[in-house]
Amino acid sequence: MSKEYFGGLDFGSSGARLSIINFSKELLYEQSCSYKADFKNPEGWINSCIELFKGVPIEIKLYLTRLAISGTSGTLVPCELNGHNLGNAIPYNESCSSNPEKLNLIAGKDNFLNNPYSSLAKAIKLIDIFGENILLRHQSDWISGWFLNNWEYGEEGNNIKLGWNIIKSSWPSTFESFSIKKCIPTIIKSGSILGKINNLIADKLQTSRNLLIISGTTDSNAAFLAAQVKEDEGLTILGTTIVLKKLTKNTFSYPGITIHRVKEDLICGGSSNAGCGILSKFFSDLEIEELSRQINPRKNTNLNYLPLNTVGERFPVDDPFLEPILNPRPVSDSLYLHGLLEGLTRIELKGWERLKEITGSFPNKIITLGGGSKNPQWKAIRERILKIPILNSNKTTSFGSALIALSSNDGTLHH
Repeated sequence: MSKEYFGGLDFGSSGARLSIINFSKELLYEQSCSYKADFKNPEGWINSCIELFKGVPIEIKLYLTRLAISGTSGTLVPCELNGHNLGNAIPYNESCSSNPEKLNLIAGKDNFLNNPYSSLAKAIKLIDIFGENILLRHQSDWISGWFLNNWEYGEEGNNIKLGWNIIKSSWPSTFESFSIKKCIPTIIKSGSILGKINNLIADKLQTSRNLLIISGTTDSNAAFLAAQVKEDEGLTILGTTIVLKKLTKNTFSYPGITIHRVKEDLICGGSSNAGCGILSKFFSDLEIEELSRQINPRKNTNLNYLPLNTVGERFPVDDPFLEPILNPRPVSDSLYLHGLLEGLTRIELKGWERLKEITGSFPNKIITLGGGSKNPQWKAIRERILKIPILNSNKTTSFGSALIALSSNDGTLHH
């Protein structure tokens, strides 16, 4: 067997990560970097790509044969027909209430789409700003387009919030009557081969010109793959925001709750607007580590915080006007951090309760990824409040993307 390596890129809220594996799924190389620009700025994503590839040893880089990309679900980029971005993206956690009448006309009684956090609401706003002759692409689709110099395609999971129905494999019929139809991508499944990397990009990154770009997925789906979550288990991602995922046998439509298909499995879940992002507003990483050591996780603070990163919540409740509760702040910084961690854990508990209402069961075990999973005191707080065993995974989301590249189907070449 010739030497072949498989890469996964993941673009999160604060930075990007690259993982490279071999046929045996052994991790050969992994590196991350922070965005040098604001998260909304697509140029920062591309600069991160360039920086990450610079660090890959040439003996690994030249044997990289396939690359899949995952990104935040619901971050939408307006761009010209040639893929050039028209300013900043609208991020996943920003609500758009600029044209509720048009949203209602297009989405109708679909509670999932008829929602200010949906990509459809963002699309309407961007078309109102830039006109009809634009492309609308989600983060990982736009970055995949940069690698190919072709922005025609969109991966199905990334476009659910825009209106793609993964069960019917179709867009809403109302799209025909509105200008959105010409802006949306041609949908392909995760793991499809999109085509070879553009020669100029290959030369810039010093990769093989035969590197195949594979359609990826959302960042949380890639994390689900990386963690190898089983039927009776759940996944919690403690990143800038908290994301919950579990397998389901049924399909449904509720505000703030997504259903994705990964391989042949249906996965339901939701993303809160609360998460580690609120902690970084008050403390550095080193301060969080030092203050956490002073926390007794068996004790309850009785501080009833609602630590949202911004105004508005998507899941477990759908309320774009929900206000964070971050006060009163005690004199002790460790007590304040303790209270914030409890508040975040109560949001996670409500999320699992919401998913139980829909799917009929709690997970028997929760697998956790993300920066917050490295905090042992938070893990103990979560086990006390959730009353469910928690297992931390050392796998990264970009590792999940690399698994998609490894398992990609040769028979689905699109370009």
